Amino acid sequence: MKHCIACILAFLLSFASVSFAQPDQPMQANLSMEKIIMQTSRPLVIAHRGFRGIVPENTLVSAQKGFDAGADMWELDVAASSDGELVVIHDNTLVRTTNAASIFPKRSPWTVYDFSLAELKSLDAGSWYALTDPFKQIKSGRVAAKELQAFAGLQIPTLREALELTKRLGWRVNIEIKDATGFACDAWIVEKTAALVRELDMVPSVLVSSFNHEYLRRMKKTASEIAVAALIDKPIEDPVSVLKEIGAAALNPNAKYLDEATVRTVRAAGLGVLPWTVNDPADMKRLIQWGVTGIITDFPDEGLKQVAGHL
Repeated sequence: MKHCIACILAFLLSFASVSFAQPDQPMQANLSMEKIIMQTSRPLVIAHRGFRGIVPENTLVSAQKGFDAGADMWELDVAASSDGELVVIHDNTLVRTTNAASIFPKRSPWTVYDFSLAELKSLDAGSWYALTDPFKQIKSGRVAAKELQAFAGLQIPTLREALELTKRLGWRVNIEIKDATGFACDAWIVEKTAALVRELDMVPSVLVSSFNHEYLRRMKKTASEIAVAALIDKPIEDPVSVLKEIGAAALNPNAKYLDEATVRTVRAAGLGVLPWTVNDPADMKRLIQWGVTGIITDFPDEGLKQVAGHL
């Protein structure tokens, strides 16, 4: 009998932990992305390249960790292989996040766009995390040795794989299309992304962003129903006019250069503000007080904590 009671208690505790890890979501499944961005119940927490703080970025495992933490969405980066496949990776080169330099020593500077999908899939996109400890989470003891072993051999996902996982989870995603100016895929990367989102019937679950604002114009021309957001680094003049001209639902600014007046102005125009990359709790709190509609962070668990503290 004691064992039965213990089992029941264990089950209830595990259920409670899941409930708290996945807080009540402020968005209904049938809401458009524009309405999700501007929902007023609380700011969104967006897992930057997945739960990048504790897992190798832009991998399916990183996405899963972000979902498990309770993030409202995740953000990923899209480039393309030399044979025309959309792939999820941030840098233009493979050096930082894969072992390409050792596997293909004669292919310097290891530009992503010069490698076929098969070649990209042959790379280890996970072991680098253990070697570099980018956020000192290994040193702090948060990421255990067993987890590090599981990172070895992780692959660069295709965008299809990343979207299919997102769909299975009933989740949402911000797709950043990397600026491929000068590469062959520049001619079609936007349109191919739009086609895949439509094929998978994921329009309400997707926000597309880019620093290349011409890509956003092309996206709205190709698939006007897909929501877009304008990424910026330094401040720009009259952001509201820029967003309206593009047809963007939100401004995704560098939090380092963002000021309260810009947040208030953009929000007053009925548009969203999703700053990146916000990891410091004090910065999160300040931005939330300013009225941003979401924060993009490498630590979604901390983001959720700050959002909950603001409610």
